[in-house]
Formats: sequence, structure tokens, C-alpha cells
Amino acid sequence: MRRYLISILFILVVIGAAGSYFFRNYWEHRYDEIISRHARIYRVDEKLVWSLIYEETYFRPSDIGEAGEIGLMQVTPLVAREWARETGFKELERQTSDNAAKVLTDPERNIQIGCWYLERLRERYRGRQAETAMTLAAYNAGASRIEEWVKDADGDNMSEADFVNLITIPSTKAYVSSILRRYRSASAAV
Repeated sequence: MRRYLISILFILVVIGAAGSYFFRNYWEHRYDEIISRHARIYRVDEKLVWSLIYEETYFRPSDIGEAGEIGLMQVTPLVAREWARETGFKELERQTSDNAAKVLTDPERNIQIGCWYLERLRERYRGRQAETAMTLAAYNAGASRIEEWVKDADGDNMSEADFVNLITIPSTKAYVSSILRRYRSASAAV
């Protein structure tokens, strides 16, 4: 009888571990096609977008942040309205003005707008050694903070590690470091 119970317990543990692995794999990669498509359109690395989403919401499309950021990439309604205005499509402008939350909880739109915004921020830091870290810090804390942090340093030739050390907001420093680790790990796995 005891051997029977141990066998059943072992089978349940194996099934639970396998189920957990497959569920986690599904959960973390269910938006890969959308991420890949929009990352290509906006010329950002899909592994960076994936890593950012992992950090921001762990792939929960209806998450709402403390400052009113919405969806997978934690996009603000203001950014959504800017994106809609720049697209020139009046219907999208109306939708983001009427109910930005509804637009931003749609994974397709959220990733599209988030990739657009990420590339828009990246344009400011393109060619700098710390381009990726600066882009992520701007995404999290705002572009004006980047200028504040590098004002007394050579921001163009600063290494990624040196830039991260200049970040004065502990949560932003942790955010950037975590995404960079995950991003570098995902890039190395290829």
C-alpha cells in the first residue's frame, strides 16, 4: 500500500512539473508572433520587447500600473493618443480619446504602440554605447531623466555599466538591469 501511494505521489509530481513547464512556456510565448511582427515594423529587437514585457507585466494584457500605464507594455493613454495622432487615422484618434484603456488592453494594439514608443525613444540615443540601457531607462523614468543623469558625463561614449551606475532612481536601476540581463540571456541563447 505504501509503495502504491509513493508511486501515485511521484506520478502527480511529474505531471505537475511537466504541466507547469508547458503552461509557463505557453504563457511566456503566446504573444511572440505579435511581438515579432511589430518589432520588425518599428525596427526594434523582438527579444528586447519580449524582455520588457516580461519585466513590465509578465504577459498580463490587462495590467494597470500605479501611474495609469495599461497593458502588456504598460503604455500610458497619453502615448497612445500621440501614436494615434501620428498615424493620421481619425478613427484611432477617436478611439484613444474616448477609451484609451480599451485600446491598450488589446495585446495587438498595446504591442504596436509600445514598439512605436520604444523606437521613438531609441532614436534619441542611437549610436551611443549605452543606447539600449538609455532607451529602457527613458521608457521607465522619462527621457528628461536621462539628460539629467548624463549631464556631467560623456553620454555618447559612456559604457552601459557606467550609465546604469548613474541612474539615481533605485527602481529604474533595477528595472534596466533586470531587462538587460534577460535580454542578453535571450540573445545569447540564439
